[in-house]
Amino acid sequence: MDLKEAIFKIKTKEDFESLALSVFKFQYKNNVVYRSFCDLLYKNPSDIRRLEDIPFLPIQFFKSHKVLTANNNIEQIFTSSGTTGNITSKHHITDIEIYKKSFRNGFIQHYGAIEDYAILALLPSYLERKGSSLIYMAEDFITQSKHKESGFYLNDFEQLSETLQKLEDQKQKTLLLGVSFALLGLIEYRTFKLKHTIVMETGGMKGRRKEIIRQELHRILKNGFGVSKIHSEYGMTELLSQAYSQGDGIFKCSKWMKVLTRNTEDPLSIQSSNKTGGLNIIDLANLNSCSFIATQDLGSVYDDGTFEVIGRFDNSDIRGCNLMVL
Repeated sequence: MDLKEAIFKIKTKEDFESLALSVFKFQYKNNVVYRSFCDLLYKNPSDIRRLEDIPFLPIQFFKSHKVLTANNNIEQIFTSSGTTGNITSKHHITDIEIYKKSFRNGFIQHYGAIEDYAILALLPSYLERKGSSLIYMAEDFITQSKHKESGFYLNDFEQLSETLQKLEDQKQKTLLLGVSFALLGLIEYRTFKLKHTIVMETGGMKGRRKEIIRQELHRILKNGFGVSKIHSEYGMTELLSQAYSQGDGIFKCSKWMKVLTRNTEDPLSIQSSNKTGGLNIIDLANLNSCSFIATQDLGSVYDDGTFEVIGRFDNSDIRGCNLMVL
């Protein structure tokens, strides 16, 4: 079966592992940066027999290299947010349809049909720059929903408040997707008692407010919106898939995505479940870049495959990895 077609037909753990091993061989053969990284670790496809054997490329490579598994034309370049002077990540996309299929199918898997929702996007820091993969996804969701109230609400809290209340009165299923600092700003403007709205934070204060721990953020947001749970989206520039939390910060992956943890002292060692470590992500939708990424996030993965993010590495360094000289 064609790899691109197989990604979204995964049904079992065995399907995932078999396809992941095939994707590894494909990317080792066709991705110069990834192959060089594997070769420096003396990891050859003949050595790779299970998921835990696969080398995970440190995410910083997206800042310093063009990570590509194909020579096809670049259709889109997604860039990470960054403070002035920081080098941002660039994710070169040669097949934007894979990204669309991934985020659409991922949302359906977790929440049902997109067209059932009014989509309200409160993402000012992302709208204020170019190249955001989150904005691309939100824009598509807004179009897919076909609801007349769906749209971006930059800093217009008055209009957004009126729209939220109107949809609530209509008992319309609604998704309010917002960056943390903007959601806090909204409930400082007005509080709500929402029964038909999913409030989903995408994380981050983006330098606009002091960072606070997730539990405290969610407590404040729950009180302000009058909801029992705050949902969360976990994604990043370097990925083409998302994980979602429907409360309490416990994330569930889409079927073509899997999270493992690595030992913080030995970054090449994969840990068993229920231990805190660096998060390694397998994203099979990243077929044309790299599907095996060692992130800068710290967290725990549980026996059922769900995971929790508890922080980041100090100075965003991956300890013990000196292979950035490729």
